[in-house]
Order: sequence, then structure tokens, then C-alpha cells
Amino acid sequence: MSKSVRYIPALSFRWLTPLYDLLIKWIMQEETFKLKLIENANIQPGMKILDLGCGTGTLTLMIKRAYPDANITGLDGDAEVLDIARKKSRGVDVQWDEGLASSLPYPDSIFDRVVTSLVMHHLTTDDKRRAFKESYRVLKPQGQLHVLDFGAPHSPLGSFITTYMRRLEEVADNFDGLIPRFMAEAGFGYVNEAEHFLTLFGPLSVWKAVKG
Repeated sequence: MSKSVRYIPALSFRWLTPLYDLLIKWIMQEETFKLKLIENANIQPGMKILDLGCGTGTLTLMIKRAYPDANITGLDGDAEVLDIARKKSRGVDVQWDEGLASSLPYPDSIFDRVVTSLVMHHLTTDDKRRAFKESYRVLKPQGQLHVLDFGAPHSPLGSFITTYMRRLEEVADNFDGLIPRFMAEAGFGYVNEAEHFLTLFGPLSVWKAVKG
């Protein structure tokens, strides 16, 4: 990985990586949100799916277990979390690749779905835009991008929480409602907020975008 790229580990600090699965499971109720993401993705047998920023592979493996006939690839820029994912997936047919969301190591138009969970808020504004353009590039025509991440608040309580959380990492773009705009700028012809939730750390949204 180039030293010029600013890379933020999954929980911001490298020493927290071994605790990632436990913390996200209990604090963020990840299964509830990720099941909604999977449901909205409408995956069919034989589809090629990319889990962008797969981390320790929780979402990747949830998709594979739900759709065993789909071809699943998990990609992440962190070799340490990929090692955890590989250990979790022993005996499961999943491809694990190392690479960055802003520069995907794949040819054009090869995936039916790109899914990503709690990744975009780690990226700078420029890298968010690059990641959406790259997602558009690797999707087949009429392919779909499904994103679960922090989003614009839908309630006074959500707005209150974001006043504190927006100072962390690169999450201000999300809270300001810019994610759908970035998707549209990348070329997606249809962008929709399919679901939204409120958590202790701020509002989450599930977005769907279609290439074409």
C-alpha cells in the first residue's frame, strides 16, 4: 500500500482490530442492519458479488450463507483483518482480495452487485467519490450498489447525536447527506435511500444505486 494513502483501520486504532467483531456485534447491532442491506440487494443464484471493504468478513459470510450459489468476493485494504476473515471462512468458498475502494483491482463490468457496510465514513471526500466511481466501473450494466453507512439524520435526536460524532474521522459528508449526491456524480442513474435507523453513534442509512 502506498504511504501517501491515508488508511484508517476498522476501529480507527490498530490495537482495537482483534476486538472489532465483538464490539460491532454488541454495540452496533450489526446483524440487524446487515440483514436489511442483504435483503435490499435482491441477490440471485449465480450472481457475482463484491463486498467492498469487507473487514473481518462478517457481511461477506452472511451473504454466502444466505446465497450459497452466488460468487462472493471480499476486498479490504487491511491485511490484518483479511487474515481474520480467512480464518473465519475456512471451508467456505469465498475469494478474499487485498485492495483499496478508491482503486479496485478488477476489470470493468464484472460484478452484479457491490455491497459495502460501514466503510464510506472512513474515507476522505475525494476517496468517497473515487470509491463510487470505481464501484460504477466494475458493475455490469443494470448492476446495483448497496451501501450501509452513517447518513443524514431523520429526527431531532439523530441531529443531536451527529453534532458530536461528526468530528470523528471523515463522517461529516455522511451526516450532511452527501452520499446520494456522490453516487449520482459517479454515474448512477437511480439512487434511493431504502432504509434508515438510529443508533447510539448516529443515524444509519441503506442506499441503493443502479448502473444505467
